[in-house]
Amino acid sequence: MNFQVTGLALDKMKLDSPHSFLDSEEVEEADDQQLLEPEAWRTYMERRNVLREFLTTDLSPQLLKRHHARMQLLKKCSYYIEILPKHLALGDQNPLVLPNTMFQLIDPWKFQRMKKVGTAQTKIQLLLLGDLLEQLDHGRAALDALLEAPDPRPFLAGWGLVEQQLADLSVVMDNFLAMMVPGHLHVKHRLVSDIGATKIPHIRLMLSTKMPVMFDRKESVAHQDWVSLRWFVTIQPAAPEQYELRFKLLEPRTQQECTQCGIVPVAACTFDVHNLLPNRTYKFTIKRAESYTLVYEPWRDSLTLQTTPEPPEGPVPSRLGSAGRWYLAATFNNASCPKGTRLPQSQHLLCPSPPHPEPDFFT
Repeated sequence: MNFQVTGLALDKMKLDSPHSFLDSEEVEEADDQQLLEPEAWRTYMERRNVLREFLTTDLSPQLLKRHHARMQLLKKCSYYIEILPKHLALGDQNPLVLPNTMFQLIDPWKFQRMKKVGTAQTKIQLLLLGDLLEQLDHGRAALDALLEAPDPRPFLAGWGLVEQQLADLSVVMDNFLAMMVPGHLHVKHRLVSDIGATKIPHIRLMLSTKMPVMFDRKESVAHQDWVSLRWFVTIQPAAPEQYELRFKLLEPRTQQECTQCGIVPVAACTFDVHNLLPNRTYKFTIKRAESYTLVYEPWRDSLTLQTTPEPPEGPVPSRLGSAGRWYLAATFNNASCPKGTRLPQSQHLLCPSPPHPEPDFFT
């Protein structure tokens, strides 16, 4: 019995081809292997694996992406001078001078000079970090292009330069990681004047960072004439902090509307701003309150919210039922109430008191 299968005829030439069941990468390697002697090919594959390992571990795209995210975070941080006095000599009965007490002994003019030094050092450090990260990006791109080059012979011929480039990029990475942490401030002169027999411990000045203050976009909500704002710090500070909230009406239409702005000191991470205009856009910014030790604060978070429109005027729908009619009746009966009489909250909304001369945004 003869079975005839149609539709499954195979090209004999394809079956005989050595590349018939190889993927594209294996085909390329087979073609490249024909350009080299067996010993040179083994050397090429070993060195290629070394380069591939470096690009997937020490300089992977995921690692560079994390470093870029950390760099963006550092650009939003606040930078401060931290005073760290050393311990007094053994046997000295004087207590350790605390940083708060040390500020009373430091020459204010010299400290202001050190703040300028701290500002310059912070800016330079951020610029250097950006430059180092750019070197890592360009270095990885160059090595990746070399890894994907079709001809293995230039790769082998220039391996010495590749090794040097790997070593240089490792040094760049080490410098980048070391510079991510703010370091000492270089003090050229004494900050504490000679005060006689009192022994003053040596002072170390350090640059410290605080994580940025950012609005909670999900919890910050605008209503008809007020907004509820929430903000947070990614790393919760050990002690409560003071904040400065600013707000202003965007595109005011009258001179009176230009007064819709303000600066509010806040000691919490939440605040409500009242007596805003309905269906208008406001801009809010948040930052830490000004500090004597602050040297650099390049960024502050801002949030734009639009208040909701006023409800349309018209007859009250009948679906309010008896409760709705009771409120309207109560409002009507109290329309002639003595001036200053305060209605219950639900009625008060239907019969508001006369507007104040100047709105109080913070009640």
